[in-house]
Amino acid sequence: MGKAGRKHPKVTCIEVTDCEIQAFLARVEQRSLLEQDYELIKGLTENVRYLKQIVDDNAASIKRLLSYMFGAPTETARKIFPESAPARPEAERPKEPRKGHGRLGADRYTGGQLVRLPHPSLASGDPCPLCPKGKVYELAMPSTFVRIVGSAPLQSTVYELGRMRCNLCGQIFKAPEPEETGEAKYDESAAAMIAILKYGCGMPFYRLEKLQEDLDMPVPSSTQWEILDAAEKSVQPVYETLVHQAADGDILHNDDTTARILALMEQQDPEAARKGIFTTGIVSIKDERQIAIFMTGRNHAGENLEELLKARAKTLEPPIQMCDALSRNVPKAFQTILANCMTHARRQFVEVAEAFPEEVRHVIGLLGTVYHHDEIARERKLDPEERLRFHQEQSGPVMEELKAWCNRQVEEKLVEPNSGIGKAIRYLLKHWEKLTRFLRVPKAPLDNNICERALKRAVLNRKNSLFFKTENGAHVGDVFLSLIHTCQLAGENPFDYLTQILRNAPEVAKAPDQWLPWNYRENLKPG
Repeated sequence: MGKAGRKHPKVTCIEVTDCEIQAFLARVEQRSLLEQDYELIKGLTENVRYLKQIVDDNAASIKRLLSYMFGAPTETARKIFPESAPARPEAERPKEPRKGHGRLGADRYTGGQLVRLPHPSLASGDPCPLCPKGKVYELAMPSTFVRIVGSAPLQSTVYELGRMRCNLCGQIFKAPEPEETGEAKYDESAAAMIAILKYGCGMPFYRLEKLQEDLDMPVPSSTQWEILDAAEKSVQPVYETLVHQAADGDILHNDDTTARILALMEQQDPEAARKGIFTTGIVSIKDERQIAIFMTGRNHAGENLEELLKARAKTLEPPIQMCDALSRNVPKAFQTILANCMTHARRQFVEVAEAFPEEVRHVIGLLGTVYHHDEIARERKLDPEERLRFHQEQSGPVMEELKAWCNRQVEEKLVEPNSGIGKAIRYLLKHWEKLTRFLRVPKAPLDNNICERALKRAVLNRKNSLFFKTENGAHVGDVFLSLIHTCQLAGENPFDYLTQILRNAPEVAKAPDQWLPWNYRENLKPG
């Protein structure tokens, strides 16, 4: 509810002089109040109540503002109530970190070059150098070590081709160019690296330009854009295929965040009903496969989801849609099984934890139990029906206890309806049906966290690059960010994937469904 719609307690206008206050306090100390003193006490109490609510509301607003500006802090119960966090049982306490904790093993560096070094003087079956009768054999597990070197993100190689000239006819003979270099100045891997740095890591073009210039391998920012703009046409078929496959997902998470497109901002119509620009993130899940789609423009998340659902197979049942409770997240022309995000409901309580610690501690404890049950279901790898029954048996009573507690707070007037805690309770009860969808529908998730994590990629780019210049620039960013984050969700190397897509552009255009992050390696030529 906006500020204009909030109802604050009645404020009584009290006009008293300092002398009258001193006289009133004297009567209080003497326990000899007059009849008119009770009206003064009533007015003071109402004003104190009003001021307390204003302070609570402002504290929550300031907390939201700080989260927006500097990022939200961890919202775990231990962070919110560190002084009352229960001691962990001995079995659950983290073990002492071993020496060298934090170092990664050699098996983690699968993207690096592997160099095998055989023993220089010994082979299997050779006599042992130390004992006369022993023989050596090769161990199955070799000894490993890792060396990491620094280099520029974009490497340049200058080829000097020797030239010979005949002193009689004047003909010039030039050395042939190496076959592996190709004809283009910028290799496909350069486009892949620029895309990952720009859209996957939030590095603006000008910042990469400065870095390359400092390393004496300049790549102007304008050239970087030209490379990506040309490369986008090669990866567009894959993006369109991902959109079609995402439309058929069983679960669709969606949300949006603000964006800036200079071309749209400059042609802003003062009379237009909508002036905002948004980046929508959609994460589709089907059979444990996750696809991320990003769309930037005037449309809200619900309108972009509606566009995506136009590609959904007509024979499929309506998907589960997970989002927060904003109406703009819901498509109007397509039916979905709507579920709301439990994390958003929980955050309503977290924001007023300082003012209402006991009530918030109780709510967070109950919701923590539900999340613990969901984690158990995930660890046991329960199928959707088994997970549903498990939540109904274990989490159902917990949620009923929470609902009864919320109703009691309202019915018995234990909380002020317009206070921070009152609004949090009202939000929970208002959206109860959609917040508890996981108790009635198989596969229904508890929250929209996976989509919020995806949108952090767009937010990172917005914080560093501030804006897109044109709608085409925004679309190029959406395409590359969708492919990069889908690779990350699939556990694939986005640099290798983009490089191979660009190098095999003709084959990709013919059958883009065979060049997705989870199957593109099957089409690569050996060697």
